[in-house]
Amino acid sequence: MASSRLATSLCGITLRTPVLAASGTFAYGVEMDGLVDWDWVGGLVVKGLSREPMPGNPPPRLWETEGGMMNSIGLQNIGVRAFIAEKLPGLRRLRTPVFANVFGYAIEDYVEVVSALDGEEGVAGYELNVSCPNTKHGGIFFSADEALLGQLVEAVRACTRRPLIVKLSPNVARIEPIARAAERAGADAISLVNTFIGLAIDPRTRRPRIGAGFGGVSGPAIKPIALRMVYEAAKAVRIPVIGLGGISTGLDAAEFLIAGASAVEVGTATFWDPAAVSRIARELDAFAAGQSLTSVSELTGTLDWPR
Repeated sequence: MASSRLATSLCGITLRTPVLAASGTFAYGVEMDGLVDWDWVGGLVVKGLSREPMPGNPPPRLWETEGGMMNSIGLQNIGVRAFIAEKLPGLRRLRTPVFANVFGYAIEDYVEVVSALDGEEGVAGYELNVSCPNTKHGGIFFSADEALLGQLVEAVRACTRRPLIVKLSPNVARIEPIARAAERAGADAISLVNTFIGLAIDPRTRRPRIGAGFGGVSGPAIKPIALRMVYEAAKAVRIPVIGLGGISTGLDAAEFLIAGASAVEVGTATFWDPAAVSRIARELDAFAAGQSLTSVSELTGTLDWPR
């Protein structure tokens, strides 16, 4: 069992540890059974869910970059109804809080997915992926427009009482106004950062290395930028912040907590170490013990700067 030092609460949900599996890198969760020690997994965020199944982007979809990776999966998923029928029964047996990641291209898409899930047992809360363009508003990204983001969060908030996390994109000029807009509209927490938009080129063919052209950059290379944005967001809001972006060790997780996060999500590290979530939780516990902490939550928001 996980150490009592790691026990925490997020949006009223008790977690064994503050280390969660991030959406998009942990499949639907059930596929990882037998590869991770669930006693050390605080929670999991399932692969993004849409109203209808989506085939995703053309290959190649992954490219290893210096200090990380680039992906353009295109939000491939089986759709919310197939998820409820095929994946959710297995998730209920894991005894680990499950958060459903939800996305869409219009506010109605998000509302329909959350409404479908809200009557089902086994879902602790929702994480809204707002890094999508709103096709009804000329392609404006939800994550980049405070008013549009507010409308989205308000609409989803009206159809559920479950905890609502808004996953913010780093591809904005300033993160603070976006974080505050999510909070005002009724978000219970925010998570950040999602991937950075990048481009990899094959100089011999002079073509992109990713089939769709641009892709999302993640991994250790983005960690310093993610830390900065988590720090800025945590200073701007009163709701909990979940930090992610390049976490691959327990010390990385500790840095995000010190920057102001109440919990963290682990993504890209899972690709080379399927047991990364439980390993990182153990490493975080060892660090907390070495610091003579009775609770890892004592780290949150303790950055000694600015003076």
